[in-house]
Formats: sequence, C-alpha cells, structure tokens
Amino acid sequence: MESRIPHPDAPLTPDPHGYPGHSPFRDAASEPIPVSAAAEHPARSRQVSGDPVSQTPLIHDLLPQDWNLPGQKTFRRKQIAEWIFKQKVDSFDKMLNLPESLRTELSTRYSLNPLTLIRQQGSRDTTRKFLFRTRDQDFIECVLIPASPSLYGDRSDRFTLCISSQVGCAFACKFCASGLDGWKRNLTPGEIISQIIAVEKCSGDAVRNLVFMGMGEPFANYKNLTTALTSINAPWGLNIGARHITVSTSGLVPVIRQYADQPSQFRLAISLHGASDEVRSRIMPVNKRYPLHELLEACRYFNSRKKQKITFEYILIRGINDTPEQARLLVKHASTLNAKINLIPYNTVDGLDWQRPDDDTIRSFQQILESGGIFSTVRLEKGHDIDAACGQLRLKEIKV
Repeated sequence: MESRIPHPDAPLTPDPHGYPGHSPFRDAASEPIPVSAAAEHPARSRQVSGDPVSQTPLIHDLLPQDWNLPGQKTFRRKQIAEWIFKQKVDSFDKMLNLPESLRTELSTRYSLNPLTLIRQQGSRDTTRKFLFRTRDQDFIECVLIPASPSLYGDRSDRFTLCISSQVGCAFACKFCASGLDGWKRNLTPGEIISQIIAVEKCSGDAVRNLVFMGMGEPFANYKNLTTALTSINAPWGLNIGARHITVSTSGLVPVIRQYADQPSQFRLAISLHGASDEVRSRIMPVNKRYPLHELLEACRYFNSRKKQKITFEYILIRGINDTPEQARLLVKHASTLNAKINLIPYNTVDGLDWQRPDDDTIRSFQQILESGGIFSTVRLEKGHDIDAACGQLRLKEIKV
C-alpha cells in the first residue's frame, strides 16, 4: 500500500487566485512513497487527506472552493465560511441564512466537530492546557499561554495558543513526552483548525498568536499543515496574521526550504536544543540525518527569502546542553543568522530522567548570550504545574 505525498525537494508555487478558497500553497511535483518509508526518511511522513476512520469528512479539511456543493453559487460558500470561521457554530442547522435544503445537504456530506474536550487544566500563572479526544478515540493537546514579552510577533502577545500537528511523534527526541507512545498519524487540516476554534470557545479568549510547537513535527505533515494555514490566515478564515503564526521544526532541511519559498510571511522556529553535532545528536536523532551545517544552511536560505527573524528554541537540560561551551557556540550560530533565542528550562516528564538546570546556571547561560549581542528570553514557568510539556497530559490519559 502506498501513499502519494509531495516530494520534500519539490518547490511550492503560489496559486494566483484568492477567494473563494484557493490556497497559496500548491505542490509542483510529487512522487509515490511507500508508507513504510516515512520512518526511514523523516521528511516524508505519510499525508492524511481525510479522517483516518470511515466517517463523514470534515468540511474544514477542504478549502471552500473544494466543498462538494454542486450548483451552489459562490456567495453561499462565503456564507458557510462565515459561519464556520467567524461565528464558529457547532452545527450546520445554526447556519440560519442558508436554505434548509442546503443545511441538510451539508449535514449529509460533512462534519463540523472533530474534537471533544476531555480535560482542561489551569495553572497558577493562568496558563491553560486542553486535552481533546479525536474521532478515532485518540488524544491531542494544546496550551493557551497568557501575555508575555514579544518573541514571535512584533508586539507583546495577549494570548498565544500552542497547537499540535500530529497524534504522537516519530522523531523520538530523547527529552520529549510526545514520542513516548510513538507516532500514530497526522492530524487533518480540519483537526488542526478545530483546536483553535475549540480553545477560543472553551476559554472565551481570542487567539491572535499561534505557534505550532505542540505534539508532532509540523513539517512531517506539510501538506495538511499548509492547507490549514491557508484557512487560518485567510480573511475569509480565522484571519490570524502571518506574522503572528510560527511553525517550529526539529530540522527537516528540505521542507524548511519549501517553507521559505511559499509566499506568506509565516515565522520559523528551529527546535535546536544543542549547539554542536555531538550534543544535538545525543538528544535529537534527526540531527544524524540533517546535521547542524545542513540545518544552518537551510536557515540561511530562509533568511534570504523572508523578512522575519528565525527563533532558536533551546530547552536547557542539566548537564547536557547547559554548559558555557554550548552557550558560546549558540552565540556563533545565532549571530550569523541574526536569530533570536528562546531559552526554556526543562519541564520534568514522567518516565524520563532529564532535569532542569538550577537558576544560577540558567542566568549564566543567558548572560553569555547577551554578552555576545544575542537577543534572548527565558520562558517563565507557564505551565510547570499542569503537565505542560508536550504530550504529558495525553500520556496520562491513555495510561488510565
């Protein structure tokens, strides 16, 4: 059995059309790749074009132009998009300006609600974590983070939502909870979008900053990611500005280049976590496939195509990557790319022995960066008391 996905080296060409529903992302080439090859080639993860179980497809898995509504005029598609993305209704029956026959047709052809809220946890600093059950009875999670100094956007955030792109993760970073139960599947575009809609409805807060730093490797689900980004960013969709959307990757070099070539000004974060090949390969197996010199060259290519600064995400782990030597190497890498650095003291994960450094070590590490002229932030404890490390809440649920 094979699954056809875009070749990771194929460029993306912009679609010249706007509304209704044309994506600025379009595959210029593809080749058949066996599903079994996904684990062998981390940039070629299986693409899931619909829900993994035999159910009514999600309407927001598709762009409006692709909705199967024969005979309907364009303005009807605009009305439907308004109800889905602006009014955020949970039933086609609530789309009151549509004819009853069309509402019935929509209910027959499509579903609206792929996620069920299972648990919501708040922390003392008001960070909130949400655990959702998918239609195939697995779990994904996302985290709503309150106001903090600007790092990903051009101004201070009000609320930033960290969302997932896959169920589980195949990349086996040694410090991360997301991959402890393995990789299950890619999230569909509708499941990605629905996290934002569901959290806004649950919390009552508008999400204006979005980061793909939850469960999974976004660039291993690139086709579904870009479809979702179109609806998230479009004026007819959720209308979140491109400069307020950051996609994080563990370092899939060919897809970083693809991402650089797409026309929108979405931001890029690199989950670096090690400033030398020796350290990074110890905790991130992807570095053996795409070592640092290839990753940094792809980052330079991104810089040549975009105006947005790259952010290096750097989880500080005691005795592993928190040394002065690593800090000095990090200064070298960041200075050549004019990159920002987000230092993240390690969040303890059940079943893993890694520990966070003490506060003096964290301060000393940041001081080396600052003395080298590098802008850096230390992520405050926003969620340490609510299992906020990626995948922890899901692991606890599936073990029950």
